[in-house]
Amino acid sequence: MNARHDLPEADTFTHAFWQAAAGGSLLLRRCETCARIHHYPREFCPHCWSEDVSWCAATGRATLYTWSVVHRNDLPPFKDRTPYVAAVVDLAEGPRMMTEIVDCAHEDLRPGMDLEAVFPDGVPKFRPRGGTLAVGGE
Repeated sequence: MNARHDLPEADTFTHAFWQAAAGGSLLLRRCETCARIHHYPREFCPHCWSEDVSWCAATGRATLYTWSVVHRNDLPPFKDRTPYVAAVVDLAEGPRMMTEIVDCAHEDLRPGMDLEAVFPDGVPKFRPRGGTLAVGGE
């Protein structure tokens, strides 16, 4: 059996995040002490160190901060999916998130591009908001 390096291994703490993603929703962590939202999920606030944090629903909106087109990756199943776009996006709620950009030709990517979350295989990825660009830029 080949290992899948592209699917998450949920643990007790991140189960809620991955369950929401499987249902098409993005969850973030919100600190009840300083009211700041953070990502990746942690059991404490990285800003004030409070342990009074909870899950909150995100809008699924983001803007493209930076990206790289990956042409080679020998881990299965990425080897069969190259080229793909590894990216960092600025979520509407404030935090940055590493992700993959889908449904957009590489040459159409622009800093600040409006994006929306999609959840193929229950994994959050992003595409141009509103489906304004088709694959191949058509």
